[in-house]
Amino acid sequence: MGSFFNWWSTRYTTEVRYPKESALVATKEQHSNTTSVFLRDFVERRCPSLYSEFRPAWWLPNGHMQTLYCVLGDFSARDKVVYKRTLLRLLDGGTVGLDFTPVDDSHLPSDTPIIVVLHGLTGGSYESYVRAILSPACMPVHQGGLGYRAVVVNFRGCAGVPVTSPQLYSAGHTDDLRQALFYISHRYPEAPLLGLSFSLGANVMTRYVAEEGEHSRLKSACVLGCPWNLAANASKLLATHIGRHVYSKGMGRNLVNLLKRHVGTFAPDHEVAKAAAATIALTKPTIDMFDEHFTKIGGGSSPPWPFASANDYYEYSSSHNVLNKIKIPLLAINAADDPVVQDVPMDAEGNGWVIMALTPCGGHLGWFESDEGWGQIKRWIKRPVFEWLRATGEDFVRSPPHWRPLHEEDGFLKEVGIDRLGCKELDGNDIIVGTEGEAGLLAGL
Repeated sequence: MGSFFNWWSTRYTTEVRYPKESALVATKEQHSNTTSVFLRDFVERRCPSLYSEFRPAWWLPNGHMQTLYCVLGDFSARDKVVYKRTLLRLLDGGTVGLDFTPVDDSHLPSDTPIIVVLHGLTGGSYESYVRAILSPACMPVHQGGLGYRAVVVNFRGCAGVPVTSPQLYSAGHTDDLRQALFYISHRYPEAPLLGLSFSLGANVMTRYVAEEGEHSRLKSACVLGCPWNLAANASKLLATHIGRHVYSKGMGRNLVNLLKRHVGTFAPDHEVAKAAAATIALTKPTIDMFDEHFTKIGGGSSPPWPFASANDYYEYSSSHNVLNKIKIPLLAINAADDPVVQDVPMDAEGNGWVIMALTPCGGHLGWFESDEGWGQIKRWIKRPVFEWLRATGEDFVRSPPHWRPLHEEDGFLKEVGIDRLGCKELDGNDIIVGTEGEAGLLAGL
């Protein structure tokens, strides 16, 4: 009885923190007039749900329960999304998979905003946390949706994407997203691109917008459950019994099982193949063991890969120390009871473009609250994310960015002045049913 009373009486207000000097942004007001406001004022007016109370479902009262339900819950009948997949061959021989929805978008105007999504550790477009937002966001406006397009960028080897080069992906490798954005912005040149990302993908997206600064092809970004300081969060995860033996080993097992599916594609005497062979031979590896044996070698391209150690990889790839370089609106939401991410940089290095939000509960990518009906749940996170996407997609007016022009060379789409990157579309477009996950992998992480 006492724990129930504590659950009911606790205040569940989100901490929203802005730097002292908020960025000045242009916004559309009534009658299509444009005015300048501080980003803080813009968000307070356009995203009221960010300040609303989030009370977790009574039977999911803490971060462990929220996280485990995200992993083990049955979401197969909820938020169904159908995608059309486009495979991109990258200049280094690798392949990424772009899953577009709606499948038939011919009725949408050319300037319809596009939500560009990066998934979590070993996930893909099928993840429940992805579909929970994309299913309603891509519904027509008259049905209560935003009426937007969306595209999920599936990392190499994830969600059925083939591995065609001696490399996978990691928290610090941003070039695959960069090249995917070449293609998306070329295919839809009039559409604003709105970033939405989860967990490991959130770290990649944060680093991308920091590296690009004012030249980011994303107009805005929303990052959920970002792991930020990789070394600190890995250390804190390993410091507890449940952290080491449930979460870290669960993620390590996912990564090893994913690697096993693709190890045969690597040339036997390649350094990545040797690292893969040693990695899949590990017994009950934690995520840091996987990174020490494989990610430091096969998680990105040279330079800067390979790294001497997992800690060197963590130092390079962390996103908490690049927040000061971001020059577009970025909303970051974490949960204070997230058992996977316990170190969150709420000061955002004083960058006025960044809004940091910390819910008191919600676990890792959970944020489940009670819905109508006994035992029914919904995700609180949908409301503030919806408001953010609408506000930055339709009301925020961005100064014309000075992107490097795109051109085609030997069949590859490239940016002028950058020879190492390029992509081209492969033949064939498969229809992907978003609720079909991958066997042998725990979803939700």
